[in-house]
Amino acid sequence: MSTDLFNQTVYRPLAARMRPSTLDGFYGQEHLVGPGKPLREAIENGTLHSMIFWGPPGVGKTTLAKIIAASADAHFESISAVLSGVKEIRGAIAKATEQRDLRGRKTILFVDEVHRFNKSQQDAFLPFVEDGTVVFVGATTENPSFELNNALLSRCRVYVLKSLGQDQVITVIRQAIDNQQHGLGTRKLNLDNEALELLASAADGDARRALNLLEIANDLATEQGEGSSIDRQVLEQVLVGDTRRFDKGGEYFYDQISALHKSVRGSSPDAALYWLCRMLDGGCDPIYIARRLARMASEDIGNADPRALELALSAWDVQERLGSPEGELALAQAVIYLAVAAKSNAVYDAFKVTMADVRSLPSYEVPMHLRNAPTSLMKELDYGKDYRYAHNEKNGYAAGEQYLPDELAGKQYYQPTDRGLEKKIAEKLAYLRNLDNANQGDQ
Repeated sequence: MSTDLFNQTVYRPLAARMRPSTLDGFYGQEHLVGPGKPLREAIENGTLHSMIFWGPPGVGKTTLAKIIAASADAHFESISAVLSGVKEIRGAIAKATEQRDLRGRKTILFVDEVHRFNKSQQDAFLPFVEDGTVVFVGATTENPSFELNNALLSRCRVYVLKSLGQDQVITVIRQAIDNQQHGLGTRKLNLDNEALELLASAADGDARRALNLLEIANDLATEQGEGSSIDRQVLEQVLVGDTRRFDKGGEYFYDQISALHKSVRGSSPDAALYWLCRMLDGGCDPIYIARRLARMASEDIGNADPRALELALSAWDVQERLGSPEGELALAQAVIYLAVAAKSNAVYDAFKVTMADVRSLPSYEVPMHLRNAPTSLMKELDYGKDYRYAHNEKNGYAAGEQYLPDELAGKQYYQPTDRGLEKKIAEKLAYLRNLDNANQGDQ
């Protein structure tokens, strides 16, 4: 709590009260601010440069920006791309210019959620970053490569911040309990180890989330007459309906679907099932997962085990017909089957190569013997002439017949592997090619 100009108590969330003001109280990101690391040395030496902090929520992006400003005795100006536009950008630049011209101070311009600014808004910062009016510090939860202009990226150094580890989150929680000035108050709070670990796990690497949950649990325990005790029962009430960190359509979304796909491709049913459950637990649309499973069945399994596609489509159908939880169980069944099935990307590769040829080569004519001849004129023009009906040929195969355009005669796009059913397919194609060669030798 703090007081305003009229000595009234002003509420500040626990996470805001516990925000560290120096690197000594900052937890996590040792790969950036640990002893001897370049960012730490830059902060301690006051050698400022524009930068982008890329990482999940609650890992210290805003805090680190404020620590940098304090260490360099720089003016700190903050705007949020969620609430700001060109007007706010101009206002922040005007303040930075005043600090530079009248007071000789540098300005740290912190832009939260910078990826939400469009191209023209991002471009508005460029001249002022270039001439040193501001030291630009942007924070984003999205991949800067995709969300930020190259011009802005070229003027900033990107630092990747990571989720806090379980032990680090526990340390943050304990500090909030023990800190009598800014923490939960002067009374001693009882939080047993089981509840502490449950709380840290629910925070999912997010320090702000951990402190918010702790504050709610503390208020709930007090209201229920539990005294100063927060146990598992209290926390379970706080965590009802709680979900792990997952952003539909954002960085985590694509990272996790990528992990699921690569686990299936790598024949790891345990990992594939884990990533499936992570996505479902995070609120991903099961129908989207079903679509991706159908893709995996064609791309990574193909004709090595055609049943994989059938099972993926069946799981999709169950999900649409029955919903949760029956549909999710069907998706799990499909994921495990796809992971253990024989793998082949021969169909995928053949399709890519063939499509590339179709798009880059001329539009070759259909050979005359393959053309349809529904009219007498077409027959007179030799449409369909000399076509050999495969069912009338020995073994149901017209040995030596050519079906590709003349310019592509002998081209082989599909190269089956020696795994699963494709091993049999490869043997069959080799047998047919031998018949073709024998037929050509007889002619």
